[in-house]
Amino acid sequence: MTPDLLIRGTLVLPDRLLPGGWIAVSGQTIAAIGEGPAPEAGRVIDAGTSYIVPGLVDGQTHATSYKGLPGFAATSQSALAGGITTLVDMPYDNPDPLNTIERFEAKRDAVEAHSHADVALYGTVAPGQGTGQMMPLAEAGICAFKISSMESHPVRFPRLSTADTYDILEASVPTGLPVGLHNEDQEIVRARIAAFKAAGQVTPEFHEPSRPEIAELLATAQFLELGAATGAHVHIVHISTPKGFRMVREQAERGVRATGELCVHYLHFDAARDTPRLGARMKVSPPLRAGYIEALWQACEAGEVAFISSDHSSWPIDNKLVPSIFDAGAGIPGLETLGPSFVTDGAARWGMDRAVREMAAQMAERPARFFGLWPRKGALTVGADADIAVIEPGSFRFDASSTRDGLNWSPYDGEDFSVRVATTIRRGEVVWDGTRILSTAGSGRFIPRA
Repeated sequence: MTPDLLIRGTLVLPDRLLPGGWIAVSGQTIAAIGEGPAPEAGRVIDAGTSYIVPGLVDGQTHATSYKGLPGFAATSQSALAGGITTLVDMPYDNPDPLNTIERFEAKRDAVEAHSHADVALYGTVAPGQGTGQMMPLAEAGICAFKISSMESHPVRFPRLSTADTYDILEASVPTGLPVGLHNEDQEIVRARIAAFKAAGQVTPEFHEPSRPEIAELLATAQFLELGAATGAHVHIVHISTPKGFRMVREQAERGVRATGELCVHYLHFDAARDTPRLGARMKVSPPLRAGYIEALWQACEAGEVAFISSDHSSWPIDNKLVPSIFDAGAGIPGLETLGPSFVTDGAARWGMDRAVREMAAQMAERPARFFGLWPRKGALTVGADADIAVIEPGSFRFDASSTRDGLNWSPYDGEDFSVRVATTIRRGEVVWDGTRILSTAGSGRFIPRA
């Protein structure tokens, strides 16, 4: 059978680089991988020496936190422009979190009405709700649960008590799903914010000290111990400090099912260096800290990081440009900068070949395995979905005004990246040609956990 599509280039396979390789695509799947003479195909994309990588799997996005479920439309287009073919979306939707089967069904339907990318879904549990919906949500195909020890909104993003958390972790064990935590101690953070406000210290440099490292570490330690007590898979969804990764590693060495995730901006921005020029544009929680970039890269090299995500947040810039840093929204757009940021910084550290291979591992294979999407997603293998990105080396100035998310701002604006996403293919369809989104709304699919 003649393949529909053939892609040539330097293939980034799970175990090696294959210069001069090719991938044959039939329908929505990878039909063959090889080198040398290739079969005739209906269409050929010759990427030269550019890297051919699996479509990225972004393990932490907030597509619907601002515009509600229709927010998938803009967010997913930005994902495709960033080489991301699968989003793993958090449950804190606007106006209601995904904590019931009815809300799951509404979000699943929204994916297939609005999204250009494929989507896997987190679920959550509301305070006092009980755990009765957890198994039905797991059976419906959600890939993980997410809860928080810090309240950002009483309904949409609430704090779970320790008692509720204990119950949720116990109930998660028969589902087989990980439970992720937003890891900050509420009492410390709220007291620090109140003190800074009372002193009139409301400019951006006070965001980091208002959420000190100990607040993050205390929440992390408590959650890890609850995991040890229950046998649950406990996952810290964004660790900003190398000590946090050491804590997770030490628990894992004790036999606890414990993992920790890193967001790419913690590898790039430094609070002391970058806050004066970026202000609230780089506000995230837990905060970007000073002096930890090198140690976090070392945590990656030591295998302490489960995978790397964007934590993309769909806030408009008006939500950032307010008089008090404590009223500014936490979170940044990150879909179109996830891979380029990591590869640019990684290439300076390791060289381009290793940086691209590490990106494929940290942002495709590992999250796909973690969320039960493997082997359908996450690697260039025969039989997998034909989710593919072409990564072109060079020098490229990032212009946030041209992003496809409709937000058109980024703390990365004006930075030079050493790669760009030249082409994205989602399930065999060319959906990004380096300039335009070619897919249609609703062409994305809900991907259940295997």
